[in-house]
Amino acid sequence: MRAVPRWALLSSGCAPVVLIGGWSIAAALEGPAYDPVAQTISVLGAYGAAGFWVMTGAFLALGVCHLLTAWGLRPAAFAGRVALGAGGVAAFVVAMLPAPSSGGSLPHGSVAVVGFALLALWPVLAADRDGGAAPWGLRPVPAVAATTLMSVGAGWFLIEMHREGAAGVAERLVTCMQSLWPLVVVASCLWHPDDDAPPE
Repeated sequence: MRAVPRWALLSSGCAPVVLIGGWSIAAALEGPAYDPVAQTISVLGAYGAAGFWVMTGAFLALGVCHLLTAWGLRPAAFAGRVALGAGGVAAFVVAMLPAPSSGGSLPHGSVAVVGFALLALWPVLAADRDGGAAPWGLRPVPAVAATTLMSVGAGWFLIEMHREGAAGVAERLVTCMQSLWPLVVVASCLWHPDDDAPPE
C-alpha cells in the first residue's frame, strides 16, 4: 500500500471549507434577495451577483483542492483518482462559465452535471477490490454507500429543480457530501497501517 502524503489532508480538508465559506460569504453579500433554500449556488456566482468573485474564487479553490487530493491519494484505484481530478477540472470550468443573472445556462448546467456525476462516482471507482486490507475509505462497502448517497442526493436535487422547490438545500447537501468524502478517504489512509515508506 503506497503512502498518502500528509499534505493531502490539508488539500482535502480545505475543500469543504472553501466551498461552504464561499457560498456563505457570497450569500451574505447578496443579502435578503437571495433565498438559499430555493436558489442554487450558481446564482451566487452569476454575472452581476454581489458575491460573483467570492463564489468564482471558491469554485477555483475547490478545483485545486480536488486535483491535489487526487494526485496525493496514491492507494486509490487509478480510475477513481482520475474521476476526482476531473471533478476538480469541472469546478474550474463551472467558474469560467458562470450562469447569466437572467437564468440558467446550458454550458454551465452541462458542466455542473458532469462534475456532479464524476464526484459521485469517484468513491466506487477508487475502491480497492481486495476489500479487507485496504484503508476503510477505500473498501467497497463504504465506497458504494458514499456513491449511493451522493447519487440519491443528486436525484433529489434534480427533482427539486424540476418542481422549483428546495433546490438550494438539496444542492448544498450533495456538494457537502462530495467535498467531505475525499477528506474521509485521506484520513482513513493516513490512519491505516502502512508497510511502505513514511508519508512525505
